[in-house]
Amino acid sequence: MRLGIFGGSFDPPHLGHLLPAIDAAEALHLDAVHFVTAAQQPFKVDATKATGGHRLAMTEKLIARVPGFAADAAEITRGGLSYTVDTVTRMAADFPSAELVLLLGVDAFALFETWREPDRIRTLASIAVLTRGGEMPVALDTATVQVLKTRRVDISSTELRARVADGRTIRGFMPDAVVDYIAEHRLYR
Repeated sequence: MRLGIFGGSFDPPHLGHLLPAIDAAEALHLDAVHFVTAAQQPFKVDATKATGGHRLAMTEKLIARVPGFAADAAEITRGGLSYTVDTVTRMAADFPSAELVLLLGVDAFALFETWREPDRIRTLASIAVLTRGGEMPVALDTATVQVLKTRRVDISSTELRARVADGRTIRGFMPDAVVDYIAEHRLYR
């Protein structure tokens, strides 16, 4: 089994998260992709606007109709700072026969060497860097990471939170189930 790991704050999750993950799953022949919602990212301490429970629920709604995709609650349940090395170590223990593939955007990969135990992460999972359009990380060693060109989806969670706060629509940027959840729980107002 080939298992993709795709982490993030998902505050809120949107098509800019979903479509590249679908591209990666297809191109890399992944049997499953776990969307791991971070409790608190070390580089974005106190930056999330919605609670972990809300972000996880929205992520579940984002991926609900995609076969093989699952929302992973482990980091939210554990709480505290979310370190990728801890998540990959747990996934290796939970799925001992799986080949793990860590899916990273270019921006995340640019910081990878500053993460906790990057060498251990590399021993537990292969790394696929998802590039959007023509963007390419500067110091990319293709012997140690796989570069995967995915579609360019210019949507950001920051933009979507601002649209909600300004009373503008976010329909079309994410599935209606996520839009309805945000409205029902009055998030980002």
